[in-house]
Amino acid sequence: MPYRPNPRPTTRSTSTRGRHGRRAGLRAALLTGSIATLLAVGVVGPAAAATGTSERSADPAQPTATSKARVTTAVLDLDHPAQSPQVRGNDVPYDTASIIKVDILATLLLQAQDAGRGLTQQERTRAEAMIEHSDNDAATALWREIGLAPGLEAVNKRLGLTSTVGGTGGMWGLTRTTATDQIRLLRAVFADGGTSAAGEPVLTTTSQTYIRTLMTRISAGQSWGVSAASDAGWALKNGWLQRSTTGLWDINSVGQVTSGTHHYLVAVLSDGNASMPDGIAAVERAARTAVTAARAAG
Repeated sequence: MPYRPNPRPTTRSTSTRGRHGRRAGLRAALLTGSIATLLAVGVVGPAAAATGTSERSADPAQPTATSKARVTTAVLDLDHPAQSPQVRGNDVPYDTASIIKVDILATLLLQAQDAGRGLTQQERTRAEAMIEHSDNDAATALWREIGLAPGLEAVNKRLGLTSTVGGTGGMWGLTRTTATDQIRLLRAVFADGGTSAAGEPVLTTTSQTYIRTLMTRISAGQSWGVSAASDAGWALKNGWLQRSTTGLWDINSVGQVTSGTHHYLVAVLSDGNASMPDGIAAVERAARTAVTAARAAG
């Protein structure tokens, strides 16, 4: 049976109160124009790349201020994993921002498996901060430990990812990926036996369970995204990045959701968003549309 995320509580939980508080804080921040307020309510976190300067890295390939936002979704019914993902939009590369942190952790775990060892306590502390709270210092430390982009890409080849290119140097947040590659990564994490897109068991059940568990413990202020398409439970990681050349936002969300009686792997990538709230709204709308379409086709 596929992995079942922790069920979403039916009563108003601390997580739900946190979500409402984040929305209220966001509205206040938009009215005041205060980035400090956004930081305080947990909507805008640390830079999605390795340093404050790389958060706003120049990239002439990014859309200009007058460009329209674009979004691509990919959905795979985990209860029918032999099917191909349903893709909406152009399946082209996007900046990963902080969704790369799932890939960093998968790489670390597979490297540890190859060495015949478990993670050290320091590695676990960093991994948990990186996934649950999107801590960038922890991500940078683990990015260096796995061998930067070459280490990531070597593991991704084994996981079946074909269109993900690691960011240069410490710029892990500028890794480029496609929605279908993110489904391949999620498949390696959530499918039975750690099966990759190539059909080869890669991650052990222990490694899978570790990543899944952390993805269900995302801090309340960061629990937006593909979770909007779930009616029972979810496991996710989000990414957000404002580009210095345009002021526009990359907003991404990947994970597993439960809808009806089925369980779906969902990847939503977007860029060219006028603001972070606009991007979040677009990603959540796209996730709901994509999962609804997958249910109808299922």
